Amino acid sequence: MTTIRQLRFLVSVANELNFSHAAEKCHVTQPTLSAGLKELEAQLGVMLVERTRRSVRLTSAGEEITARARRVLADIAEIEALAAHHSGEFTGSLRLGAIPTVGPYLMPHALPLLRARYPDLKLFLREELTDTLISGVEEGRLDLALVALPHEVGALATEALFEDSYALATAPEHPLAGRKGLTGPELGEHSLMLLERGHCLQRHALSALPGGDLHEDESFSATSLPTLVSMVEEGLGITLLPRLAIDGGAAEGHSITLTEIPAACPRQVVLVWRKSSPHVQRFRVLAQILREARQTMKHRT
Repeated sequence: MTTIRQLRFLVSVANELNFSHAAEKCHVTQPTLSAGLKELEAQLGVMLVERTRRSVRLTSAGEEITARARRVLADIAEIEALAAHHSGEFTGSLRLGAIPTVGPYLMPHALPLLRARYPDLKLFLREELTDTLISGVEEGRLDLALVALPHEVGALATEALFEDSYALATAPEHPLAGRKGLTGPELGEHSLMLLERGHCLQRHALSALPGGDLHEDESFSATSLPTLVSMVEEGLGITLLPRLAIDGGAAEGHSITLTEIPAACPRQVVLVWRKSSPHVQRFRVLAQILREARQTMKHRT
């Protein structure tokens, strides 16, 4: 009999196209995942995944079955969520995903508010890149996620939280440091150090000043905002930092200059969830708590 666990293994392999990464996502060993997938193929009598030393890809049957498996897992998540909903308001657990440029800076301020008001709620936080979060919500692995727009979210519902503007981070001696009314053309004369590809902030930063022709310093990329800040401090280049991260202390203790860019287009921080979720009212309450948490964060320069 096909099991939920086997379907989760299949969907994870389809998402990652890498057995090691898929096993990590499922919190099992690679041999366990491989054995579970082979059992599923034997039960169904069809090959689902083509494996070579260099690549992993789904067969045509695997693609069709994976699509149905995603729907099955999402339905199961809805059943579990519905049961939790009827067990009492804001009890049980919520699985929240967050992008790395939002979660570490907002959630430390939100969690005390949430715990004070709803002590019986268990919130499990998962930090991932946007595309993985979106698929996680769609498949039911996550209940909802904190992401930043613009970004394609498919058929998911969105709840706007706040706008997040930018400041230019430079070494103190940089010619743009402290420049009043900094414009796109001025900034376009310099390359920006950005996060590595896959982070939505990379795309958001490059489009922050329409008409500014901003471009990336392709000789550098970073895996996190703290790494970017350290690179700026060493005089290796300049970058755009989200105001949320600044107010969350990302630049604290570093010898850098932050220059406001009034004309920059902010990114939109939102919550996303499945439209069929029975937890919509709970999610809206959580959204309000996240807004309050943002308002409590001290503006830093």
